[in-house]
Amino acid sequence: MDFFIETANAQAAGGGSSGGGLQMIVFMGLFFVVFYFLLIRPQNKRAKEHKAMLAALAVGNEVVTTGGILGKVTEVNENFVSIEIASGVVIKVQRSQVSGLMPSGTIKSA
Repeated sequence: MDFFIETANAQAAGGGSSGGGLQMIVFMGLFFVVFYFLLIRPQNKRAKEHKAMLAALAVGNEVVTTGGILGKVTEVNENFVSIEIASGVVIKVQRSQVSGLMPSGTIKSA
C-alpha cells in the first residue's frame, strides 16, 4: 500500500520553504490572465457586437429571434420590434430578443 501514499519526511527545524507565498501569487495572477482571455474578453466582445447589431436594426431586415422565429422587420421602436413571420401575421417582440440578422432572401429559401 506504500505506492498509494507518499511517505512524509520530517523537515529540519528552521529550514522552511522560501518563496511559497510568492509562487502562489504568481500562479493566481497567471490564472486570472488566462481566465480573462478565455472567458471574459470573448463574452464582452460578443455582447458589444450584439448591441451594435440591435442599434442597426432597420425595417426590411430579415432576423431570427432567440426563440428561433424567422421573419422580416416591419416596425422598429425603442424597446420593441414588429416582425412579420408569415403573410399578414405580425408579432411584436422585445428588441433584445433579436439574436441575429439573416442574409436577404433567407425567408424565401426556408
